[in-house]
Amino acid sequence: MTASAVVNGVGSGMYIPFSLVFFHHVTGLSYAMVGSVLTVAGLGGMALVPFIGTAVDRHGARRMLLLFHAIRFAGFLAYPFADSLGAFAGVALLTVTAERAYAGVQTVLVDEVARGADRDRLQARLRAVGNAGLGAGTLIVSLVVGILGPAGYNGTALANAAAYAVAALLLRAVRPVRESKGEEAADAAAPGYLLVVRDRPFLVLTGANFFNALSYTALSVLFPLSVVSLGGPDVLTGVAFAVNTALCAAAGTYVGHLVRRTGARRTRAAALGSLLFAAGFLTQLALAAARPDSAAVLTAALVGGVVVVTVGELVHSPAADLLAVSAAPTAVRGRYMAVYQLSWSLAKALAPALFTTLLALDGRVPWVFLIGTSLVAAGLLVAVERRLPDSAVRVAPAAERVGVAA
Repeated sequence: MTASAVVNGVGSGMYIPFSLVFFHHVTGLSYAMVGSVLTVAGLGGMALVPFIGTAVDRHGARRMLLLFHAIRFAGFLAYPFADSLGAFAGVALLTVTAERAYAGVQTVLVDEVARGADRDRLQARLRAVGNAGLGAGTLIVSLVVGILGPAGYNGTALANAAAYAVAALLLRAVRPVRESKGEEAADAAAPGYLLVVRDRPFLVLTGANFFNALSYTALSVLFPLSVVSLGGPDVLTGVAFAVNTALCAAAGTYVGHLVRRTGARRTRAAALGSLLFAAGFLTQLALAAARPDSAAVLTAALVGGVVVVTVGELVHSPAADLLAVSAAPTAVRGRYMAVYQLSWSLAKALAPALFTTLLALDGRVPWVFLIGTSLVAAGLLVAVERRLPDSAVRVAPAAERVGVAA
C-alpha cells in the first residue's frame, strides 16, 4: 500500500502544480478555457461523490481505488487527443472526480487494513510518502519540460498514465481485514445517507474540516497571490511549495509519532493543527501589514509561515482523517466519508473566488479570515469531542496489522 501511494504521488506531482499550463499544452485549449473546464469539472464531480460513497460500502475501498487508477490511466492516455472542448470536459470530469475522491477512499482502506494505533502510523506514513512522490513527480516534469520544452508535457501525460497503472498493480497486493459476521450482516441492511444527515456530531466534524480545508488551499491559492501583491518574485511561490512538500515527506511520519507518544486524543491533535494554521497565518498577516521592501525579509517571513502551516498539516491530517472514518459505523463508512469529502471539494471549489475577492479588499483581510476560520475549527473539534464515539477519539493500542502491503 505504501509503494502504491508513492507511485500515485509521482503521477499527481507531474501535473497538479502545473495544471493550467499542463492541460493548455496537452490539449491546445486556451488557459481561460482550461481553467473554466477544471472548475466546472470540480463542481460536477461533487455531485458524483455520494454515488462513490455508496459504491465503497458495496464493493470495498480497495476496488474503488483500483477503479480510480484505471480512470486516470485511461484519462491521461486520452488527454493528448482531447483537443475539443467537449472531449476535454468529459475526460476532465472523470479524472478530476477520481483525483478528488482518492484521498477519502484511501482513508477508508487504511481503516480496513490496520487496527489500533497502526492505523495512525499507516495514515501518517502514507501522507509522508505521498508527498515524497508528489515532489519527485514535480521534479521529473520540471526536468522533462526544461529539456524538451512545452512538447514535453505530452510525454509526461503518457508517463502519468503509466504511473497510475503501476500504482494499481501494487495496490492489488493489499488485502483488507475481513469483517466479523455481525458486521457483514449489518452491511447487508446498511441504511442510506439519512443516517449520516441525522448524525449531528459527525456533521459538526465535517463543518470543522471545511474550515480547515480552506487552510490547506491557502498554500496553492492564497500564498502565490499574496507574493504578487507584495511585489515579491514569482520564484517564491515555487520555494513555498518545495518547502511544504519537503517537510511533509521528511517529517510527516516523525511528527505523527510525536503526537501519538503524547497520548493526545484525535480531536485534540486535530485542534492543535488548527491552532498551528492560525499561528502560520498570523505571520502572513504581519507580513501583509508591514509590506517590507527587503526581499530577504519577505522570503524569511513567507518561508517561516509556510513551515508553521506545514507542521499544522502534519499534526492535523492523520488525526482528523482517522477521527472521521473511525466515527463512522462500519456498514456506512463509505457514505460517511463521501459526505466528509464534500467539505474538501467545496473548499477547493470556493477558495479561488473567495481569496481573490478578500485580497482585492485589502491584503490583510484574507489572513484575518483564515485565522478566524482556524480558531472556529479548533473550537468545534474540542466541543464535539464528548459526542463522538470514544473509539474514534482515543487511539487504541497497536494491533497486529493484517493485509498491509509495503
